[in-house]
Amino acid sequence: MSGRGGWFRLAEKMRTRLLMIAVCAGAVFVLLTSMALSWPVTPGGGRAEAGPTPDDLREQALDSPAGSCLTWTAPDGSDMRRVDCAEPHLFEVTSNIDITAEFGEDAPPPEVARWQELAVQKCTPGVTDYLGGTLDPHGRYKANALKPSPAQWEDGDRKLRCGVQTASRSGALLPTTGSAAGQDQSGIHEPGTCLALDGQTIGDPVPCEEPHAVEIVGNVDLAKAFPGDFPAEDKQIEKAIELCEAVTKEYTNGVDLSKKGLIPYPDALKEESWAAGSRKVDCKVAAKLKDDTGLAPVTGSVRGNKPTTTKPSPTAPPTTTPSR
Repeated sequence: MSGRGGWFRLAEKMRTRLLMIAVCAGAVFVLLTSMALSWPVTPGGGRAEAGPTPDDLREQALDSPAGSCLTWTAPDGSDMRRVDCAEPHLFEVTSNIDITAEFGEDAPPPEVARWQELAVQKCTPGVTDYLGGTLDPHGRYKANALKPSPAQWEDGDRKLRCGVQTASRSGALLPTTGSAAGQDQSGIHEPGTCLALDGQTIGDPVPCEEPHAVEIVGNVDLAKAFPGDFPAEDKQIEKAIELCEAVTKEYTNGVDLSKKGLIPYPDALKEESWAAGSRKVDCKVAAKLKDDTGLAPVTGSVRGNKPTTTKPSPTAPPTTTPSR
């Protein structure tokens, strides 16, 4: 009896091992097949739903409602996606405007210059309303529009995706955080920003280690000093120099600017900006050319480094709103 019992137990073990081997082989087969055929395997054994493609995300972004914020990294905007407005973004949607009346079913898409005209003409009123009824033409925000993609245009899409964005002097887009609605529109910069020297004018932001025209050391508010009508620019500059003194001292830790060949270089607001409600200006430091004909290039930050005059370098080409 013991012999037969032992034989039965051995046979049972063999059947169990064969079953386990078969199960494992089947699992390996399913895994290899799914890899070969690009079938993602879900825990339940079925196929996983494919995620949205970059084209899907772009189409979704272009159809975003007012108040949505969009961003991208590719120059043509092919990786455009919707993000929370608290995150850095390049565009905030304000409205969608149909231009079918100007561009019928068989009309080709407008050229870049015409598109820019349409963006300003059609989108500025809505952007102004979105920002609270005023738009500072020299301020932080600009009105613009996103085009339908070529495929959308071919399918008859004739919508302007109007929105607001922040751009440098050359038109290069600058990331911003937070919704533009209800924000101060003053064209100020973050302290620590350096702006390039473009000929004898101030250009785009550059690393402070590179030659630049000015370094932003802070911002001041002129509202309390001038509670009434628009003040003359020389009065603004006089007050800004006074207010910027403490800001500059804090930023530089008390550095003597004159010993470094630097001077205060505050901004003044234009009358149109004042009418739009802007009241803040940048506190900047700069160096003048020896013949006093303009600004000299400076290298290095006044905060912790040793700024020295140097030869200017060519500025980088602008990055504009993607056309498709």
